Amino acid sequence: MAFCRLSVDAVANNSTSVDNIFINNYLPYASDECVKVYLYGLYKCQDASAKDNTLENFANELKMSTEEVESCFYYWQEQGLVQILEVIPFEVRYLPITNALNGIKKYNTKKYATFNTQAQEIISGRMITPKEYEEYYNIIENYHMEKEALIMVIKYCVDAKHDEKLGYSYIITVAKDWANRGILTAKQIENQILQFETLNTGLEYVFKTLKLKRLPTVSERTLYKTWKELGFDDETILYVAKSLKKSSFEYLDALLKKYFSLKLLTKDEIENFESEKKESTLIAKKITTNLGLYYENLEPVVENYVYKWFNLGFSVEMLESVANYCFKTNVRTLDGMDKVLNKFHKLGILSMTSLNEYFKGVLAVDKKIKEILENIGLSRNVNQFDRDKYKIWTENWLIPDDVIEYACALALGKEQPMQYLNMTLSAFHDKNIKTVEDAKNSGQIVAGNKSRKLSNRHNYTREEMNALFQSIDEIEV
Repeated sequence: MAFCRLSVDAVANNSTSVDNIFINNYLPYASDECVKVYLYGLYKCQDASAKDNTLENFANELKMSTEEVESCFYYWQEQGLVQILEVIPFEVRYLPITNALNGIKKYNTKKYATFNTQAQEIISGRMITPKEYEEYYNIIENYHMEKEALIMVIKYCVDAKHDEKLGYSYIITVAKDWANRGILTAKQIENQILQFETLNTGLEYVFKTLKLKRLPTVSERTLYKTWKELGFDDETILYVAKSLKKSSFEYLDALLKKYFSLKLLTKDEIENFESEKKESTLIAKKITTNLGLYYENLEPVVENYVYKWFNLGFSVEMLESVANYCFKTNVRTLDGMDKVLNKFHKLGILSMTSLNEYFKGVLAVDKKIKEILENIGLSRNVNQFDRDKYKIWTENWLIPDDVIEYACALALGKEQPMQYLNMTLSAFHDKNIKTVEDAKNSGQIVAGNKSRKLSNRHNYTREEMNALFQSIDEIEV
Protein backbone atom coordinates (compact mmCIF):
# COMPACT_ATOMS: atom_id res chain seq x y z
CA MET A 1 0.00 0.00 0.00
CA ALA A 2 1.25 3.50 -0.85
CA PHE A 3 2.57 5.54 2.09
CA CYS A 4 0.74 8.70 0.92
CA ARG A 5 -2.15 8.90 -1.48
CA LEU A 6 -5.30 10.92 -2.18
CA SER A 7 -8.60 9.97 -0.64
CA VAL A 8 -11.36 8.66 -2.87
CA ASP A 9 -13.24 11.98 -2.50
CA ALA A 10 -10.12 14.00 -3.31
CA VAL A 11 -9.55 12.01 -6.49
CA ALA A 12 -13.19 12.40 -7.52
CA ASN A 13 -13.08 16.16 -6.96
CA ASN A 14 -9.76 16.64 -8.76
CA SER A 15 -9.29 17.13 -12.53
CA THR A 16 -7.82 14.86 -15.18
CA SER A 17 -5.54 16.50 -17.74
CA VAL A 18 -5.92 15.35 -21.34
CA ASP A 19 -3.15 16.30 -23.74
CA ASN A 20 -4.35 18.28 -26.76
CA ILE A 21 -2.24 16.02 -28.95
CA PHE A 22 -4.55 13.15 -27.99
CA ILE A 23 -7.64 15.21 -28.80
CA ASN A 24 -6.26 16.37 -32.15
CA ASN A 25 -4.34 13.31 -33.40
CA TYR A 26 -6.03 10.29 -31.86
CA LEU A 27 -9.54 10.94 -30.54
CA PRO A 28 -11.19 11.64 -33.95
CA TYR A 29 -10.00 8.30 -35.38
CA ALA A 30 -10.58 5.91 -32.47
CA SER A 31 -13.84 4.11 -31.70
CA ASP A 32 -16.11 5.41 -28.96
CA GLU A 33 -15.22 2.43 -26.77
CA CYS A 34 -11.47 2.99 -27.21
CA VAL A 35 -11.76 6.68 -26.35
CA LYS A 36 -13.85 5.83 -23.29
CA VAL A 37 -11.33 3.25 -22.10
CA TYR A 38 -8.33 5.55 -22.64
CA LEU A 39 -9.87 8.50 -20.78
CA TYR A 40 -11.19 6.40 -17.90
CA GLY A 41 -7.81 4.68 -17.58
CA LEU A 42 -6.15 8.10 -17.49
CA TYR A 43 -8.46 9.02 -14.62
CA LYS A 44 -7.70 5.77 -12.74
CA CYS A 45 -3.96 6.44 -13.03
CA GLN A 46 -4.35 9.19 -10.44
CA ASP A 47 -4.91 6.58 -7.71
CA ALA A 48 -3.21 3.55 -9.20
CA SER A 49 -2.74 1.79 -5.83
CA ALA A 50 -6.45 1.77 -4.94
CA LYS A 51 -7.84 -1.68 -4.11
CA ASP A 52 -10.64 -1.37 -6.65
CA ASN A 53 -8.22 -0.58 -9.49
CA THR A 54 -8.67 -3.94 -11.26
CA LEU A 55 -9.62 -4.98 -14.78
CA GLU A 56 -12.92 -6.43 -13.57
CA ASN A 57 -13.99 -3.25 -11.71
CA PHE A 58 -12.79 -1.14 -14.63
CA ALA A 59 -14.97 -3.13 -17.06
CA ASN A 60 -18.01 -3.08 -14.74
CA GLU A 61 -17.83 0.69 -14.29
CA LEU A 62 -17.79 1.19 -18.06
CA LYS A 63 -20.44 -1.52 -18.61
CA MET A 64 -18.09 -3.41 -20.90
CA SER A 65 -16.67 -6.95 -20.84
CA THR A 66 -13.07 -7.48 -19.77
CA GLU A 67 -12.30 -8.76 -23.29
CA GLU A 68 -13.58 -5.50 -24.79
CA VAL A 69 -11.46 -3.45 -22.39
CA GLU A 70 -8.38 -5.54 -23.19
CA SER A 71 -9.02 -5.13 -26.93
CA CYS A 72 -9.17 -1.34 -26.52
CA PHE A 73 -5.88 -1.27 -24.62
CA TYR A 74 -4.26 -3.41 -27.32
CA TYR A 75 -5.41 -0.77 -29.83
CA TRP A 76 -3.80 1.99 -27.79
CA GLN A 77 -0.61 -0.07 -27.48
CA GLU A 78 -0.46 -0.20 -31.28
CA GLN A 79 -0.82 3.57 -31.31
CA GLY A 80 2.11 3.85 -28.91
CA LEU A 81 0.14 5.49 -26.09
CA VAL A 82 0.19 2.61 -23.58
CA GLN A 83 2.25 -0.48 -22.82
CA ILE A 84 0.69 -3.77 -21.66
CA LEU A 85 3.04 -5.04 -18.92
CA GLU A 86 1.22 -8.21 -17.89
CA VAL A 87 -1.61 -10.26 -19.34
CA ILE A 88 -2.45 -12.16 -16.12
CA PRO A 89 -3.26 -10.18 -14.13
CA PHE A 90 -3.86 -7.55 -16.81
CA GLU A 91 -1.64 -4.52 -16.22
CA VAL A 92 -1.27 -1.37 -18.36
CA ARG A 93 1.22 1.50 -18.21
CA TYR A 94 0.37 4.88 -19.81
CA LEU A 95 3.25 6.33 -21.86
CA PRO A 96 4.10 9.99 -22.63
CA ILE A 97 2.00 10.90 -25.63
CA THR A 98 4.93 12.67 -27.31
CA ASN A 99 6.75 9.34 -27.59
CA ALA A 100 4.25 8.16 -30.18
CA LEU A 101 4.71 11.30 -32.28
CA ASN A 102 8.51 11.01 -32.08
CA GLY A 103 8.40 7.52 -33.53
CA ILE A 104 8.84 5.54 -30.32
CA LYS A 105 6.20 3.08 -31.40
CA LYS A 106 5.99 -0.58 -32.35
CA TYR A 107 3.91 -1.51 -35.35
CA ASN A 108 2.06 -4.78 -35.81
CA THR A 109 3.73 -5.86 -39.05
CA LYS A 110 1.32 -8.80 -39.50
CA LYS A 111 -1.57 -6.50 -40.41
CA TYR A 112 0.68 -4.86 -43.06
CA ALA A 113 1.69 -8.10 -44.79
CA THR A 114 -0.45 -7.43 -47.89
CA PHE A 115 0.57 -3.76 -47.97
CA ASN A 116 4.26 -4.71 -47.79
CA THR A 117 3.92 -7.12 -50.70
CA GLN A 118 2.07 -4.60 -52.89
CA ALA A 119 4.56 -1.80 -52.14
CA GLN A 120 7.54 -4.03 -52.97
CA GLU A 121 5.95 -5.07 -56.29
CA ILE A 122 5.63 -1.40 -57.30
CA ILE A 123 9.15 -0.42 -56.18
CA SER A 124 10.65 -3.41 -57.95
CA GLY A 125 14.07 -1.92 -58.68
CA ARG A 126 15.28 -2.07 -55.06
CA MET A 127 14.46 -3.61 -51.70
CA ILE A 128 12.30 -1.63 -49.29
CA THR A 129 14.07 -1.24 -45.95
CA PRO A 130 12.41 -1.68 -42.52
CA LYS A 131 12.95 2.04 -41.90
CA GLU A 132 11.05 2.86 -45.08
CA TYR A 133 8.19 0.54 -44.09
CA GLU A 134 7.98 2.32 -40.73
CA GLU A 135 7.63 5.65 -42.55
CA TYR A 136 4.71 4.21 -44.55
CA TYR A 137 3.09 2.80 -41.39
CA ASN A 138 3.45 6.23 -39.78
CA ILE A 139 1.53 7.82 -42.68
CA ILE A 140 -1.23 5.23 -42.32
CA GLU A 141 -1.60 5.37 -38.54
CA ASN A 142 -0.69 8.96 -37.63
CA TYR A 143 -2.08 10.67 -40.73
CA HIS A 144 -4.92 8.13 -40.99
CA MET A 145 -4.49 7.44 -44.69
CA GLU A 146 -6.00 4.20 -45.98
CA LYS A 147 -3.48 1.48 -46.85
CA GLU A 148 -5.02 1.17 -50.33
CA ALA A 149 -4.72 4.95 -50.76
CA LEU A 150 -1.00 4.93 -49.85
CA ILE A 151 -0.38 2.11 -52.34
CA MET A 152 -1.96 4.31 -55.01
CA VAL A 153 0.31 7.21 -53.96
CA ILE A 154 3.39 4.99 -54.24
CA LYS A 155 2.38 3.83 -57.73
CA TYR A 156 1.57 7.37 -58.85
CA CYS A 157 5.00 8.63 -57.75
CA VAL A 158 6.89 5.77 -59.38
CA ASP A 159 4.94 6.18 -62.65
CA ALA A 160 5.32 9.99 -62.64
CA LYS A 161 9.11 9.72 -62.19
CA HIS A 162 9.43 6.64 -64.44
CA ASP A 163 11.72 5.23 -61.77
CA GLU A 164 11.20 1.80 -60.20
CA LYS A 165 14.11 2.59 -57.84
CA LEU A 166 12.49 5.83 -56.65
CA GLY A 167 13.65 6.94 -53.19
CA TYR A 168 10.99 6.90 -50.50
CA SER A 169 11.55 10.50 -49.33
CA TYR A 170 9.76 11.76 -52.45
CA ILE A 171 6.85 9.36 -51.85
CA ILE A 172 6.59 10.40 -48.19
CA THR A 173 6.59 14.09 -49.15
CA VAL A 174 3.75 13.56 -51.61
CA ALA A 175 1.75 11.40 -49.22
CA LYS A 176 2.06 13.89 -46.34
CA ASP A 177 1.16 16.79 -48.59
CA TRP A 178 -2.04 15.10 -49.73
CA ALA A 179 -2.85 13.85 -46.23
CA ASN A 180 -2.49 17.36 -44.83
CA ARG A 181 -5.03 18.50 -47.43
CA GLY A 182 -7.48 15.82 -46.31
CA ILE A 183 -6.88 13.44 -49.23
CA LEU A 184 -6.88 10.16 -47.31
CA THR A 185 -9.07 7.57 -49.03
CA ALA A 186 -8.47 5.53 -52.16
CA LYS A 187 -11.35 7.33 -53.89
CA GLN A 188 -9.92 10.75 -53.03
CA ILE A 189 -6.47 9.72 -54.24
CA GLU A 190 -7.99 8.44 -57.49
CA ASN A 191 -9.78 11.77 -58.06
CA GLN A 192 -6.59 13.69 -57.31
CA ILE A 193 -4.58 11.66 -59.81
CA LEU A 194 -7.29 12.06 -62.47
CA GLN A 195 -7.21 15.83 -61.98
CA PHE A 196 -3.43 15.87 -62.35
CA GLU A 197 -3.59 13.80 -65.53
CA THR A 198 -6.17 16.20 -66.97
CA LEU A 199 -3.88 19.13 -66.23
CA ASN A 200 -0.75 17.47 -67.64
CA THR A 201 -1.05 18.86 -71.18
CA GLY A 202 -1.32 22.49 -70.08
CA LEU A 203 1.44 22.04 -67.54
CA GLU A 204 3.75 20.62 -70.22
CA TYR A 205 3.30 23.83 -72.26
CA VAL A 206 4.14 25.90 -69.20
CA PHE A 207 7.35 23.92 -68.69
CA LYS A 208 8.29 24.37 -72.36
CA THR A 209 7.67 28.12 -72.10
CA LEU A 210 9.83 28.31 -68.97
CA LYS A 211 12.45 26.11 -70.69
CA LEU A 212 12.41 23.64 -67.80
CA LYS A 213 13.73 20.32 -69.06
CA ARG A 214 12.46 18.04 -66.30
CA LEU A 215 9.26 16.50 -65.01
CA PRO A 216 6.97 18.62 -62.81
CA THR A 217 7.07 17.92 -59.10
CA VAL A 218 3.88 17.17 -57.21
CA SER A 219 3.98 20.61 -55.59
CA GLU A 220 4.25 22.21 -59.05
CA ARG A 221 1.30 20.18 -60.26
CA THR A 222 -0.61 21.35 -57.20
CA LEU A 223 0.28 24.97 -57.93
CA TYR A 224 -0.86 24.64 -61.54
CA LYS A 225 -4.13 23.14 -60.34
CA THR A 226 -4.50 26.06 -57.90
CA TRP A 227 -4.03 28.60 -60.73
CA LYS A 228 -6.81 26.94 -62.69
CA GLU A 229 -9.05 26.97 -59.64
CA LEU A 230 -8.36 30.70 -59.17
CA GLY A 231 -9.74 31.32 -62.66
CA PHE A 232 -6.64 31.60 -64.89
CA ASP A 233 -6.93 29.87 -68.26
CA ASP A 234 -3.97 28.34 -70.12
CA GLU A 235 -3.67 31.32 -72.49
CA THR A 236 -3.26 33.70 -69.56
CA ILE A 237 -0.83 31.44 -67.69
CA LEU A 238 1.38 31.06 -70.80
CA TYR A 239 1.23 34.83 -71.47
CA VAL A 240 2.48 35.56 -67.95
CA ALA A 241 5.11 32.81 -68.22
CA LYS A 242 6.47 34.40 -71.43
CA SER A 243 6.70 37.80 -69.71
CA LEU A 244 9.07 36.53 -67.00
CA LYS A 245 12.64 37.76 -67.18
CA LYS A 246 13.75 34.69 -65.25
CA SER A 247 12.34 31.24 -66.03
CA SER A 248 11.15 30.11 -62.64
CA PHE A 249 8.04 28.29 -61.50
CA GLU A 250 8.21 30.20 -58.19
CA TYR A 251 8.32 33.60 -59.96
CA LEU A 252 5.40 32.57 -62.14
CA ASP A 253 3.38 31.54 -59.10
CA ALA A 254 4.17 34.81 -57.28
CA LEU A 255 3.19 36.92 -60.30
CA LEU A 256 -0.07 35.08 -60.91
CA LYS A 257 -1.02 35.46 -57.26
CA LYS A 258 -0.27 39.18 -57.50
CA TYR A 259 -2.55 39.50 -60.54
CA PHE A 260 -5.23 37.55 -58.70
CA SER A 261 -5.03 39.95 -55.75
CA LEU A 262 -5.57 42.79 -58.27
CA LYS A 263 -8.56 40.89 -59.75
CA LEU A 264 -6.78 40.53 -63.11
CA LEU A 265 -7.63 37.08 -64.48
CA THR A 266 -7.50 37.30 -68.28
CA LYS A 267 -4.70 37.96 -70.76
CA ASP A 268 -6.34 41.20 -71.96
CA GLU A 269 -6.79 42.52 -68.40
CA ILE A 270 -3.16 41.78 -67.53
CA GLU A 271 -1.91 43.20 -70.85
CA ASN A 272 -3.84 46.45 -70.32
CA PHE A 273 -2.63 46.67 -66.74
CA GLU A 274 1.02 46.25 -67.74
CA SER A 275 0.62 48.78 -70.56
CA GLU A 276 -0.88 51.33 -68.17
CA LYS A 277 1.85 50.49 -65.69
CA LYS A 278 4.52 51.38 -68.28
CA GLU A 279 2.79 54.69 -68.99
CA SER A 280 2.48 55.33 -65.26
CA THR A 281 6.19 54.64 -64.85
CA LEU A 282 7.02 57.23 -67.51
CA ILE A 283 4.74 59.73 -65.75
CA ALA A 284 6.35 58.89 -62.40
CA LYS A 285 9.75 59.60 -63.96
CA LYS A 286 8.59 63.03 -65.24
CA ILE A 287 7.07 63.91 -61.86
CA THR A 288 10.16 62.95 -59.88
CA THR A 289 12.37 64.79 -62.38
CA ASN A 290 10.23 67.93 -62.05
CA LEU A 291 10.55 67.64 -58.27
CA GLY A 292 14.33 67.25 -58.55
CA LEU A 293 14.22 63.66 -57.25
CA TYR A 294 15.82 60.44 -58.51
CA TYR A 295 14.53 56.89 -57.97
CA GLU A 296 16.30 53.86 -59.37
CA ASN A 297 13.11 51.85 -58.92
CA LEU A 298 9.96 53.82 -59.74
CA GLU A 299 7.51 51.02 -58.91
CA PRO A 300 6.89 52.27 -55.32
CA VAL A 301 6.24 55.78 -56.71
CA VAL A 302 3.70 54.37 -59.16
CA GLU A 303 1.95 52.16 -56.60
CA ASN A 304 1.95 54.62 -53.66
CA TYR A 305 1.37 57.93 -55.45
CA VAL A 306 0.65 57.90 -59.20
CA TYR A 307 -2.15 55.31 -59.04
CA LYS A 308 -3.70 57.19 -56.12
CA TRP A 309 -3.59 60.51 -57.98
CA PHE A 310 -5.11 58.97 -61.10
CA ASN A 311 -7.88 57.43 -59.00
CA LEU A 312 -8.61 60.90 -57.56
CA GLY A 313 -9.15 62.11 -61.14
CA PHE A 314 -6.05 64.25 -61.79
CA SER A 315 -4.91 64.58 -65.40
CA VAL A 316 -1.34 63.82 -66.49
CA GLU A 317 -0.78 67.47 -67.45
CA MET A 318 -2.04 68.56 -64.03
CA LEU A 319 0.37 66.21 -62.21
CA GLU A 320 3.37 67.34 -64.23
CA SER A 321 2.52 71.01 -63.78
CA VAL A 322 1.89 70.71 -60.04
CA ALA A 323 5.24 68.91 -59.66
CA ASN A 324 6.88 71.83 -61.45
CA TYR A 325 5.04 74.36 -59.26
CA CYS A 326 6.05 72.40 -56.13
CA PHE A 327 9.71 72.55 -57.15
CA LYS A 328 9.49 76.34 -57.65
CA THR A 329 7.96 76.79 -54.21
CA ASN A 330 10.44 74.48 -52.43
CA VAL A 331 7.92 71.65 -51.96
CA ARG A 332 10.32 68.98 -53.20
CA THR A 333 9.03 65.70 -51.84
CA LEU A 334 6.34 63.30 -53.03
CA ASP A 335 4.56 63.60 -49.68
CA GLY A 336 4.60 67.38 -50.02
CA MET A 337 3.15 67.19 -53.53
CA ASP A 338 0.57 64.69 -52.28
CA LYS A 339 -0.62 67.20 -49.66
CA VAL A 340 -0.92 69.93 -52.29
CA LEU A 341 -2.92 67.63 -54.57
CA ASN A 342 -5.20 66.62 -51.70
CA LYS A 343 -6.03 70.27 -51.16
CA PHE A 344 -6.69 70.81 -54.86
CA HIS A 345 -8.91 67.71 -54.85
CA LYS A 346 -10.93 69.14 -51.99
CA LEU A 347 -11.43 72.30 -54.06
CA GLY A 348 -12.46 70.24 -57.11
CA ILE A 349 -9.38 71.33 -59.09
CA LEU A 350 -8.40 68.28 -61.15
CA SER A 351 -7.29 69.65 -64.56
CA MET A 352 -5.05 72.42 -65.85
CA THR A 353 -8.09 74.38 -66.99
CA SER A 354 -9.60 74.46 -63.50
CA LEU A 355 -6.14 75.04 -61.98
CA ASN A 356 -5.53 78.08 -64.21
CA GLU A 357 -8.98 79.44 -63.36
CA TYR A 358 -8.24 79.03 -59.68
CA PHE A 359 -4.79 80.60 -60.01
CA LYS A 360 -6.20 83.54 -61.96
CA GLY A 361 -8.73 84.12 -59.21
CA VAL A 362 -6.08 83.99 -56.49
CA LEU A 363 -3.74 86.29 -58.42
CA ALA A 364 -6.56 88.70 -59.15
CA VAL A 365 -7.26 89.00 -55.44
CA ASP A 366 -3.55 89.40 -54.69
CA LYS A 367 -3.40 92.09 -57.38
CA LYS A 368 -6.18 94.04 -55.67
CA ILE A 369 -4.51 93.64 -52.28
CA LYS A 370 -1.20 94.82 -53.79
CA GLU A 371 -2.95 97.96 -55.06
CA ILE A 372 -4.39 98.55 -51.60
CA LEU A 373 -0.91 98.26 -50.06
CA GLU A 374 0.47 100.74 -52.58
CA ASN A 375 -2.46 103.12 -51.98
CA ILE A 376 -1.65 103.26 -48.25
CA GLY A 377 2.06 103.75 -48.95
CA LEU A 378 3.38 100.16 -48.36
CA SER A 379 5.76 98.56 -50.86
CA ARG A 380 5.93 94.90 -49.79
CA ASN A 381 4.62 91.53 -50.97
CA VAL A 382 1.13 90.33 -50.10
CA ASN A 383 1.04 87.95 -47.15
CA GLN A 384 -1.60 85.66 -45.65
CA PHE A 385 -2.55 88.25 -43.04
CA ASP A 386 -3.42 90.67 -45.88
CA ARG A 387 -5.52 88.00 -47.60
CA ASP A 388 -7.39 87.20 -44.41
CA LYS A 389 -8.21 90.87 -43.84
CA TYR A 390 -9.30 91.42 -47.43
CA LYS A 391 -11.59 88.38 -47.20
CA ILE A 392 -13.24 89.82 -44.08
CA TRP A 393 -13.73 93.24 -45.73
CA THR A 394 -15.20 91.93 -48.98
CA GLU A 395 -16.91 88.63 -48.06
CA ASN A 396 -17.94 89.08 -44.43
CA TRP A 397 -18.56 92.83 -44.24
CA LEU A 398 -19.50 93.20 -47.94
CA ILE A 399 -17.67 96.54 -48.27
CA PRO A 400 -17.49 97.70 -51.94
CA ASP A 401 -14.14 98.29 -53.66
CA ASP A 402 -14.67 102.05 -54.02
CA VAL A 403 -15.31 102.38 -50.28
CA ILE A 404 -12.12 100.42 -49.56
CA GLU A 405 -10.27 102.76 -51.96
CA TYR A 406 -11.66 105.78 -50.10
CA ALA A 407 -10.53 104.31 -46.77
CA CYS A 408 -7.05 103.79 -48.23
CA ALA A 409 -6.79 107.52 -48.86
CA LEU A 410 -7.61 108.12 -45.19
CA ALA A 411 -4.92 105.65 -44.08
CA LEU A 412 -2.21 107.05 -46.35
CA GLY A 413 0.52 108.73 -44.32
CA LYS A 414 -0.52 107.22 -41.03
CA GLU A 415 2.15 105.59 -38.81
CA GLN A 416 0.56 102.14 -39.12
CA PRO A 417 -1.54 102.45 -42.26
CA MET A 418 -2.77 98.82 -42.47
CA GLN A 419 -4.06 98.85 -38.90
CA TYR A 420 -5.63 102.30 -39.51
CA LEU A 421 -7.28 101.01 -42.71
CA ASN A 422 -8.72 97.99 -40.92
CA MET A 423 -10.11 100.15 -38.07
CA THR A 424 -11.64 102.60 -40.56
CA LEU A 425 -13.38 99.83 -42.50
CA SER A 426 -14.53 98.28 -39.23
CA ALA A 427 -16.12 101.62 -38.30
CA PHE A 428 -17.77 101.82 -41.73
CA HIS A 429 -19.12 98.31 -41.21
CA ASP A 430 -20.49 99.20 -37.76
CA LYS A 431 -22.27 102.26 -39.26
CA ASN A 432 -23.44 100.21 -42.28
CA ILE A 433 -21.67 102.59 -44.68
CA LYS A 434 -21.78 101.07 -48.19
CA THR A 435 -21.12 104.08 -50.45
CA VAL A 436 -18.33 106.63 -50.84
CA GLU A 437 -20.89 109.44 -50.44
CA ASP A 438 -21.95 108.12 -47.04
CA ALA A 439 -18.30 107.80 -46.10
CA LYS A 440 -17.61 111.39 -47.13
CA ASN A 441 -20.65 112.61 -45.20
CA SER A 442 -19.00 111.19 -42.13
CA GLY A 443 -16.74 114.29 -42.31
CA GLN A 444 -13.58 112.95 -44.04
CA ILE A 445 -11.88 113.92 -47.37
CA VAL A 446 -9.96 111.65 -49.79
CA ALA A 447 -7.96 112.12 -52.96
CA GLY A 448 -8.81 109.96 -55.95
CA ASN A 449 -6.91 106.92 -57.08
CA LYS A 450 -6.85 105.16 -60.37
CA SER A 451 -7.69 101.47 -60.55
CA ARG A 452 -5.64 99.03 -62.61
CA LYS A 453 -6.65 96.22 -64.89
CA LEU A 454 -5.62 92.67 -64.07
CA SER A 455 -3.37 90.54 -66.26
CA ASN A 456 -4.54 87.21 -67.65
CA ARG A 457 -1.10 85.71 -68.25
CA HIS A 458 -0.33 82.10 -67.21
CA ASN A 459 3.50 82.10 -66.89
CA TYR A 460 3.69 82.57 -63.14
CA THR A 461 6.81 83.83 -61.39
CA ARG A 462 8.33 82.26 -58.29
CA GLU A 463 6.75 84.97 -56.13
CA GLU A 464 3.36 84.31 -57.69
CA MET A 465 3.77 80.60 -57.08
CA ASN A 466 4.51 81.30 -53.43
CA ALA A 467 1.39 83.41 -53.25
CA LEU A 468 -0.70 80.71 -54.91
CA PHE A 469 0.48 78.00 -52.58
CA GLN A 470 0.14 80.22 -49.54
CA SER A 471 -3.48 80.73 -50.54
CA ILE A 472 -4.23 77.03 -50.05
CA ASP A 473 -2.20 76.57 -46.87
CA GLU A 474 -5.24 77.14 -44.70
CA ILE A 475 -7.37 74.52 -46.48
CA GLU A 476 -7.89 71.44 -44.32
CA VAL A 477 -7.54 68.06 -46.03
